[in-house]
Amino acid sequence: MINILSRQPALVAEIQALGPFELGESIRFLKGFTPAAREDAEEEAGVLRMAFPVEGSWEYAGAVVRGKGTRSVEVEVHATAQVAPAALVQVRRILSLDVDGSGFARLGEADPVVRRLRSRYPGLRPVLFHSPYEAACWAIIGNRIRIARAARVKQQIAERAGGVVEVDHRRLIAFPAPEDLLATEPHPDLLPAKVAQLNSIAEAARDGRLDANLLRSMTVEQALARLRKLPGIGPFSAQLILIRGAGHPDVFPRDEPRLHAEMRHAYAVDGAEVAELEEISEGWRPYRSWVALLLRSDRERRIGEIRKAGAAITPS
Repeated sequence: MINILSRQPALVAEIQALGPFELGESIRFLKGFTPAAREDAEEEAGVLRMAFPVEGSWEYAGAVVRGKGTRSVEVEVHATAQVAPAALVQVRRILSLDVDGSGFARLGEADPVVRRLRSRYPGLRPVLFHSPYEAACWAIIGNRIRIARAARVKQQIAERAGGVVEVDHRRLIAFPAPEDLLATEPHPDLLPAKVAQLNSIAEAARDGRLDANLLRSMTVEQALARLRKLPGIGPFSAQLILIRGAGHPDVFPRDEPRLHAEMRHAYAVDGAEVAELEEISEGWRPYRSWVALLLRSDRERRIGEIRKAGAAITPS
């Protein structure tokens, strides 16, 4: 584990959201998001702290995000001066504040399901993995095992090989940067095949092949095809990485059966094929990823599928 000494913020900036946004909703979501292992997310009202390796340099950084009035947050970046601007950009993406959400409110005018979801989760935008690299590692770790167990393994890897950033007198553990992951001993609960796949993911991230901006500069089809070339990454995992790692706002997850089940329930279309569900999602453009998140959140609220059963992650 790499310890980073406490330092004063290298950068303090205000980020204005374009369109609906509520930091409190992001914090509540993160607390219940098993892969993040952030039961401490609501420790202080209106404040979110995070630590992560910064894409590109892979130097560790910390950030404190505070709500500042309507649709605005203040971000303190704790990092070296060289990487602080890039860390700020990453925080903006993690909270989906890099997307103009001005048109999101208008989706509900024609779709009562979306209108109900937006009312139930006001200002909720996707809260991402810290990077496509971390999302890809989660996909490998979680393949064919229960989510709760996968979250424990991911957290243990962070504790063994990640960085520790001290922010506001709190020690935050960051998932290991690619080189640190490659250098650590394999986790005892991971099969050799998964260890080899994680190493391939780390190498791809180190070499820039998982860069978020690169993935979002491609068409969805190009990005998904590129991701599926990585060992252990199938259609489901590729969509996860693009949507929840790179933060693409407009992807319909064709390989996410729990979302499809919730759509059939919400839209009262029992037995609808995936192609029919995708046609419904056309009305969500250009925020298909965002609406999908609201549907999945509502399914968990309604039946506690993951919380109760520790459901297994869908194969990659």
